[in-house]
Amino acid sequence: MAISLTSRDVLAVCIAVSVYATWWLYRRWAFIYRTPLRVLPGPPAPSWIFGNLKEIESVENTALPDQWFEQYGKCFVDHEFFMTPRVWTMDPRAIHHVLTRHDDYPRPNEARKLLITTLGKGLLFAQGDEHRQQRRIMNPAFGPAQIRDLTEIFVQKAIQLRDFWAQVVSDGPKEVNVMKDLTKLTLDVIGLAGFNYDFHALNDDDKPTELGTAFRKIFANGGVSLMGFLIAIFPSLVKWLPVERARNMRESSKVIFDVGMRLVEEKKKAVARAASEKHLDGVERKDLQGRDLLTLLIKANMAKDLPESQKLSDEDVVGQIPTFLLAGHVTTSNSATWALYSLSQKPAIQQKLREELLTLQTDTPTMEELNALPYLDAVVRETLRLHSPVTMLVREAAKDDVIPLSEPITDRYGKQHYGIKIAKGNKVVVPILAVHRSKAIWGEDAMEFKPERWEHPPEAIADMPGIWGHLLTFIGGPRACIGYRFSLVEFKAILFHIIRSFEFELAVRPEDIIVRTLPLQRPSLRSLPAKDGFKLPLKIKAYKAA
Repeated sequence: MAISLTSRDVLAVCIAVSVYATWWLYRRWAFIYRTPLRVLPGPPAPSWIFGNLKEIESVENTALPDQWFEQYGKCFVDHEFFMTPRVWTMDPRAIHHVLTRHDDYPRPNEARKLLITTLGKGLLFAQGDEHRQQRRIMNPAFGPAQIRDLTEIFVQKAIQLRDFWAQVVSDGPKEVNVMKDLTKLTLDVIGLAGFNYDFHALNDDDKPTELGTAFRKIFANGGVSLMGFLIAIFPSLVKWLPVERARNMRESSKVIFDVGMRLVEEKKKAVARAASEKHLDGVERKDLQGRDLLTLLIKANMAKDLPESQKLSDEDVVGQIPTFLLAGHVTTSNSATWALYSLSQKPAIQQKLREELLTLQTDTPTMEELNALPYLDAVVRETLRLHSPVTMLVREAAKDDVIPLSEPITDRYGKQHYGIKIAKGNKVVVPILAVHRSKAIWGEDAMEFKPERWEHPPEAIADMPGIWGHLLTFIGGPRACIGYRFSLVEFKAILFHIIRSFEFELAVRPEDIIVRTLPLQRPSLRSLPAKDGFKLPLKIKAYKAA
């Protein structure tokens, strides 16, 4: 049936759209000009549309926030889309306040809605009671005993990468894009350890898997753009907008959901079959045998002694798969990449680490053996300090509040404040990387890779609310990273094998390696176009003891 539109219909639609746009802009500008943040100092915004976002993105090595903290002090205000203000704070008491009150300072609504639309309501994106429910069920799967069992997978995959590189350099030193191979390794690890799904990413045929391809497309960096902002504000646009970014998100979201549902159904059947074979009347939460995280989660969720009101839906269980991939794959590969970058420029540190690792006379170290190596631990800590995979967190005030400060700040008009007044809807930036590189905290050598600093860490870090090592890498509070033990042991297993077996040097000049992106730190080359992606070329040669 054909639908005809008259000129009056078109006019009515145009008027309705114009009225809505005017109302939306009025609300936004009223919010901006009434915010209490307007009295705080900060950099001028070069664009009414993009605020300071393009400016931050354009400066290499995420250095601009560091400069602004030096210029304006521990708290300042910049602007994002359409001149919306947000406050950055390095004050430890303020950071503690924001991170420990996650119901009052959740993720920004637009980002959360978009991620839920494309990835499902996993632990990273759930809020309030839903988050507490998911965390309660998932906690047992990330305990020390479970990570101890998974260490075998970490070690096996590290050995596989070692053997692959040994073949590459068998006839002499070679240049290798280590980031590419480390990304494959961690994808394989999270596939097997997370949900017993074999990506076969380390196979050298470079054949992509459907889940791996979908995940890469969703998180492909598109930079700061108005289209990205509109999709974030109106996530439903993803379902029908005829542009490549939205189309990739639609297709990838469907693949992730379909594969996830298949995995969940298979594992539920396997758990029920195992219980039946043992003549059990269902499973209980104490019966958490099994290795991969998804199986442990499903067993816990199917437990007959778990009240129905506390159980997750299949959709919520599927939503944990992207959570596992994002938290267990991208961040760990980045960390291992930056460790090799730093060690390749510090041959004495690289050799000192190698000598410690060679004292362990085994190819299959346990979690306890890896954790007992002090210099390995110091190298891991220093890498996660200087090269935090996530450079910043953004939180949004759910109500009017006053954020307490450990020391007063001075506003634009010379008045001192002992707290930051904030309105509902204002955003707060926790600048993880800037805190980790602050000379006021770490000393004049803050930008130097120096594992020895962890022998006597500065007293100033004692007030940082991080869940591990007085660092913000895994954040802190009720939303601290549930998988931090997983990430640390995997990271150590990777370094254990590749540093014992190879020597690493930069294959390009140090100044050619830059960081182009936020919020994740990933290396690329100044000499290559940004479209060529992320890479770290190192010269690898087999290590031979003198």
